Amino acid sequence: MSHQPSARELIPVAAQKFTALVHGVPEDKWAAQTPCSDWSIRDLVNHLVSEHLWAPHLLAGETVEQVGDRYDRDLLGDEPVSTWDKAITQSLNAFASVDDEQPVNLSFGTVPAGEYANQMLSDLTVHAWDLARGSHQDERLDEHAVATVLAYAREHAEDFAGSGLFHEPLDAASDDPQDQLLALLGRDPR
Repeated sequence: MSHQPSARELIPVAAQKFTALVHGVPEDKWAAQTPCSDWSIRDLVNHLVSEHLWAPHLLAGETVEQVGDRYDRDLLGDEPVSTWDKAITQSLNAFASVDDEQPVNLSFGTVPAGEYANQMLSDLTVHAWDLARGSHQDERLDEHAVATVLAYAREHAEDFAGSGLFHEPLDAASDDPQDQLLALLGRDPR
């Protein structure tokens, strides 16, 4: 039986996919809509930049209050691609410097870094599909990342329901794990 990598081990894999997609966004597509109904491609990338700028602070033991609202704005400026590259590099370095048991202070309480990694992997993976769909790029995601996020999403389906973070689950109409993940999180993979 092969080793299924942990969420923390898979973040660099998911980050590589997301980074390739960011680099592949045509200049005239940054305002295009994504499957996240309120977000353009620019909004989506800005959301991920913000999350990954937060990660080094949180993984170093800072609280949400200490980080404050410094990343609650347009962070992309005129250089969305290089801004993403800098943010993800800092985040990957921070995740590589901790183990899964490192306490991380989040808005709802303190969790192990492994749990935080699951949340970040989920966002990177699912939003990679959103970015690919919105910018008409390759939508296929890493199978290990999909398997890990699908298991995590199934385990937390009740928590997600009614949270406002995701649309209602859809019928996947497919045995494909990627389709099942997308449908579970309210996205139509067709």
